[in-house]
Parts: sequence; C-alpha cells; structure tokens
Amino acid sequence: MTSPSTALLTDRYELTMLDAALRDGTAHRRCVFELFGRRLPGARRFGVVAGTGRLLQLLREFRFGDDELRFLRDQKVVDAPTLDFLEGYRFTGSITGYREGELYFPGSPILTVEGTFAEAVVLETLALSVLNHDSAVATAAARMSIAAGERPLSEMGSRRAGEASAVAAARAAFIAGFTATSNLEAGRTWGIPTMGTAAHSWTLLHDSEEDAFRAQVAALGAGTTLLVDTYDISTGVETAVRVAGTLLGGVRIDSGDLPTVAAEVRRQLDELGAVDTRITVTSDLDEFAIAALAASPVDAYGVGTSVVTGSGSPTAGMVYKLVARQGADGGWVGVAKASTDKASTGGRKAAFRTLEHGTASSELVIVSDGFEELASAAELPEARALQVPLIVDGEPDAAAEGPAGVRAAREHHARVREELPVRALALSRSDPAIPTVFRDAD
Repeated sequence: MTSPSTALLTDRYELTMLDAALRDGTAHRRCVFELFGRRLPGARRFGVVAGTGRLLQLLREFRFGDDELRFLRDQKVVDAPTLDFLEGYRFTGSITGYREGELYFPGSPILTVEGTFAEAVVLETLALSVLNHDSAVATAAARMSIAAGERPLSEMGSRRAGEASAVAAARAAFIAGFTATSNLEAGRTWGIPTMGTAAHSWTLLHDSEEDAFRAQVAALGAGTTLLVDTYDISTGVETAVRVAGTLLGGVRIDSGDLPTVAAEVRRQLDELGAVDTRITVTSDLDEFAIAALAASPVDAYGVGTSVVTGSGSPTAGMVYKLVARQGADGGWVGVAKASTDKASTGGRKAAFRTLEHGTASSELVIVSDGFEELASAAELPEARALQVPLIVDGEPDAAAEGPAGVRAAREHHARVREELPVRALALSRSDPAIPTVFRDAD
C-alpha cells in the first residue's frame, strides 16, 4: 500500500510561480532558499526546532500522481507543460539544517534548501506548515519542562487540536522534555510512551464513587491513579485509600486552587498512611501555573490545551525565503527582501553556537554571497557547528526519521539545553537569551 501524496499540501501560488518560471526559462536556475524566524514569538528567550523528522518523511511522498495531476488540470492551476514537469517531479537537491531538538534564535538558518528554483520553491508551504507548528509546540513544552524541573510531564491535549496536529504536538512535546502522551497514535507512530486511566465520566457512570474506584482497581491494580475530584476531594481521597489501600499508586486532581488543594491532599494521604501515593495535577496548566506549583507537594503534571496550542504562540513565525541564486551569466548573487520590518539577510550561511566555559554566548552566522567554502567548526574552536546534512542529492537522512529519530532529537535537546545561560530559563518576556551575530565570510 502506497502512502498518500503530500504534494498538494501546498499553496497555489507556489505552482503558479513554477508555471511562469518554466515559461520564461528561470525555473532551472540554481537557488538557495532558507527557512528562519525573524524573531521569537511571545518575546521568548529561545526557540526549539521540531518537525524536521516529520518533514523528511513527508518529502518522501512529495509526488504528483494521477489524482493530483487531474485536480490541477481540472482546476486549470497550471498549463500542460507544467503538468508534464510535475508528473516527473523529484527533489534531487540538498537540505542542510539544525538538528531536531536544537535551540534556535532570530535569524538562525534552520533549514537551507539548495536546488533548482523549480525543485525548491514548491517545498515552501509544507516545510513551513510542519516546522512552524511543531517548533511552536516544542518551544512551549521546553518552557514547561524547565518549570517542572525533575517532575514528569504528560501531554494530554489531543481533544484541543486537529486529529493530525494532535499527533504532531505529542511528538514535539516529547522531544522537548515531556515524558508521555495520552495519544495512542503518537505512541504507535513515534514510539512515545502512552499513559491514562479514567476520566470523570467513569465515576459518573457508576452508582457511587466507591463503585467506580473498586472497578478501576480491579481492572488496573492498586498502582493505578484515581481521579478524586468528581465530587468532594477530601471524600474522594478517603475513599480511594480505603478501596486501594496504602499502596495506591496515585491520585489526580483536575480542579480547584491547586497549590492549596495539593497541600491538603498530601496531608490527608500521609495521615491515612498512603505516604508513597503520588499526586498528579491536570487543570488547565501552562508554564506559569507549573512554576507556581514548584513548592507544592505535586509529583507530576498533565498538560493539555496550553502545550498543543503553543501556550499563547501557536506558530513559530518562521519564513522561507530565497537568499541566493545564479544569475543569467551563471554567477552567484545573494538576494534579500528589504521590506520594512521584514528584511532578510541574503547569501549562503554557516551557523555556530559560540560557547564560553560550556555556556552559549552567541549565535554566530557567517554569510557568503558566493559559493565558496564556508567556515567550519575546525576554524572556530570555541563554537559548535549547528547545521547537519538532512537531504543529500534528494535522499533524506533515514536516521532522523521514525521513532529512532524522535529519540535522537529528544536526547539532543536535553544536551543542548544544558548550554543555555541562566537568564534563558526565566519565563518572563524578554529579548533572546543570546544575540545573533552575522559576519561576512573572509
């Protein structure tokens, strides 16, 4: 069974530009496109790259089959020669970029796409759709993970997102520090641990809260987590311990003034002898609410709406721009927008994270108008190279895909987050934690 084509996950103007370029002869000019963010949304102090592995898998299916071509023909989107071109379309160029899980800052060249104009321009919408969504979720999730410290976080936001976005959000949150998801498809597709026991409807289904708890313990064992706030929380805790015994695994609180309620529940559990029973809270949490619970006797958090919607910044605001091209004479020239508040920096780029005693001090971006060799890590011993090959001559890096790619991205994120200066860990609005420095290639 073949996977569905992703080719029409594309804005119409990508194909009308292609159509016109094939007409005037510029379609086969070699070009360099760059995906980057001009600023960090929500005045945050860093961003997290996520979605790269998903994008590579989607690009494998970026093919115009009979159904796609028929739609374009029926809608008169492009002419017959362009349809012929699209029928044989394969991206044969190269993509380099930041590893998934990497941190980014304003102007970071997160993806660099090299190929003909015809090959590269049509990838814009899909690349932005994936990275803007997933990076927004990962950035929010990283902030929540920092606020939570060593306490585990579970993603529970599927009901607050589109069905495909929910799976992508669970993946991005896991990369950025969450430990589990309630979404089973995310578990199957990406190898993320899944969790979940019962909702309030389970308690309401039964004639009494005690009946519900007894049935759940019979099915899942005393180590399960019981939801104790359907009615009265104090009564719910007493009933839970009476039913499951002092080896009850956990209780979940989904309402109330959480710092106060968590303290009261902890006191009550200890008095009942359930000293090892864990407390999970799940009521409309975001990074600020999690931080406010730092001193409370909470053992774990479940986060829904806030994480899958980027906690107030649902898109990373990234753009995809042409930054270099071949001219009519075959020579290379850097190109850039000069629009007010939307200016870009032309030229091919090499990116490095400069470090002082292991702590990030700047994002160094070296720019070249031509195609000469850019700086390497060997020339910058106090810096870490940020870009890696993602697609070489049209072939994606399989190591970045699938569950193995997710695990690698999660591990990479944990490592690079250790490089952040202390000021980056604050949740308040501010300038980026480190400056982005552009420097011309020698």
